[in-house]
Amino acid sequence: MTTARLDRRLTGIATLVFGLFLILWSILPLYNMVRVGLQHKEDVFSNNTWPPHPTLDSFRTVLHEAYWLLQNFWGQMGNSFYIGVAVALLTLTIGTLTSFTIGRMRIRQGWMLTNAALMTYVIPMSFLAIPFYGIMGKYGLTNNPLAVIAVEVTFATPYAIFIFQQYSGSIPQELDEAARIDGASPPQIFFRIYLPLMAPALVAIGTYALLLSWNEYLYAFLLLSSDGNLTVPVGLGKFLNSDEAPWNYLMAASIIYAIPPLVIYYTFRRKMSGGLTMGGVKG
Repeated sequence: MTTARLDRRLTGIATLVFGLFLILWSILPLYNMVRVGLQHKEDVFSNNTWPPHPTLDSFRTVLHEAYWLLQNFWGQMGNSFYIGVAVALLTLTIGTLTSFTIGRMRIRQGWMLTNAALMTYVIPMSFLAIPFYGIMGKYGLTNNPLAVIAVEVTFATPYAIFIFQQYSGSIPQELDEAARIDGASPPQIFFRIYLPLMAPALVAIGTYALLLSWNEYLYAFLLLSSDGNLTVPVGLGKFLNSDEAPWNYLMAASIIYAIPPLVIYYTFRRKMSGGLTMGGVKG
């Protein structure tokens, strides 16, 4: 066996071992969630690798809201959907209009707007929690889902503008010029040419914005207080403040809450990857 062949074989083995390690590292937390969710309350802290008597009682309890900390679970799920969809739509609207204006309308110094938007990421989101809370209080938006939507859109839009701006570079300007010669107005170019050709980037950023707001805890915890407005992450956080915390219910609720983003991600995974990759390589 030649040295080159031996090196390739060793490299392949090392890659396989490392890949298996990463898979196990990623799956173990998820496996523990499922394991705890399938156990009775008194078995949660046992050292069993697999539940000795697996049961779906925890999931039934969550589905029927049959525990006092889960009494408004589906209402909270609805709030999470409402905030997530609103954030995604507003982010797409602001991002596409801004990138179209900068890139296709050719306004002067448009690049400064893109770079200025990205400067918002210099300060971490958690550092701005108290200032945002004060601003929303002055406008009377505390305990209002609109406050969380405004915050999430603020942090998702700069990235959306950047990706849309880079992706639109792959769309020939000649298409716009031909449309103008045929008498098309800027709104017609935007809706009939620009948006259809931006579809992969729209899917990518829409999914990103929805998942960003879906997993939000800090701002939802600060800005929402009444039970009718809470999202699922904040509602599940109450388990940690309770004197009696049934971990099996918490894990079951977490698994159910994780299903929608998993479905969304794997449904649009290819388009999302293509949109983000194109946005990253085009200048």
